[in-house]
Amino acid sequence: MNLQDKIIAITGGGQGLGRSMAVSLAGKGAKLALIDLDQDRIDETISLCREAGGDAMAFVANIADEDQVIAAFDNIVRDMGNLHGLINNAGILRDGLMVKAKDGEITKRMSLSEWQAVIDVNLTGVFLCGREAATKMIELGTKGCIINISSVSKAGNLGQTNYSAAKAGVAAMAVTWAKELSRYGIRAASIAPGFIATEMVASMKPEALEKMASQIPLGRLGEPAEIGLTAAYIFENDYFTGRTIEMDGGIRL
Repeated sequence: MNLQDKIIAITGGGQGLGRSMAVSLAGKGAKLALIDLDQDRIDETISLCREAGGDAMAFVANIADEDQVIAAFDNIVRDMGNLHGLINNAGILRDGLMVKAKDGEITKRMSLSEWQAVIDVNLTGVFLCGREAATKMIELGTKGCIINISSVSKAGNLGQTNYSAAKAGVAAMAVTWAKELSRYGIRAASIAPGFIATEMVASMKPEALEKMASQIPLGRLGEPAEIGLTAAYIFENDYFTGRTIEMDGGIRL
């Protein structure tokens, strides 16, 4: 896929990896449909996309709400005229041990609300957006690509029962969609980032960042722009589908 003038939707496009991927794709001439809850942050990303040589529009929606997702994709096609791709990037954290005990006494358990909040956004939201994107592409007769942002935590990570389950799920969904949607000319894949220097990570204590980086064979955190390069590769390579690219500097959790 040549990204020039292609319309790519990105959830969580107002900040972090979503913003970085938007700017990277804008640099290749793509037009971004940015889906997020924060209008101000989306507006900042739009300015950066235009500076990079592309363009972007804002679509405010909660991806865990089916009606809002349907409306967002209806509006993208109405306002932008087509849809060629989607990056399912939006996600939240509610970390904690499933069960925590001291001296045989249970002191804390992961609550159902902590489990459900992550599953609603990180798994169900990905399903809803993937379904609507595929629906629009099929209806429009447009060949395209869906990318799910997974994580190296998909293999299982301490304190992340909810997050790990969701990230394993989105990687599996990409494989399933690659098989189901190929007949319509739609590819699907996933990216599993490791520790990336987003704003959230950069705000950690220096000693914590140093310890984190020491676990990575390359000796540093990944740059958000490197995830953007990976997304561009998947979009541009029409023979890539049904696989996960692990962008983790060699770390294995």
